[in-house]
Amino acid sequence: MPKLPVVTPKKLIKALQRQGFFVDRQRGSHIILRHIDGRMSVIPMHTRDIPNGTLKGILEDIDWTVEDLLGHL
Repeated sequence: MPKLPVVTPKKLIKALQRQGFFVDRQRGSHIILRHIDGRMSVIPMHTRDIPNGTLKGILEDIDWTVEDLLGHL
């Protein structure tokens, strides 16, 4: 399994939107993305990169592997 890449929130949101996710709503600095098949995730829109533990949780929420993420970035 490859290492997790360093990803900014904007870059991750754009990759998810290209795969059919849409911005459902926003609460403060957290954006909730949803897919038509029911998958959803919360992306923290802070100015720094997404921490590894948070990124792993997001990937688990949307049923992606690290390879999927690398392919969509």
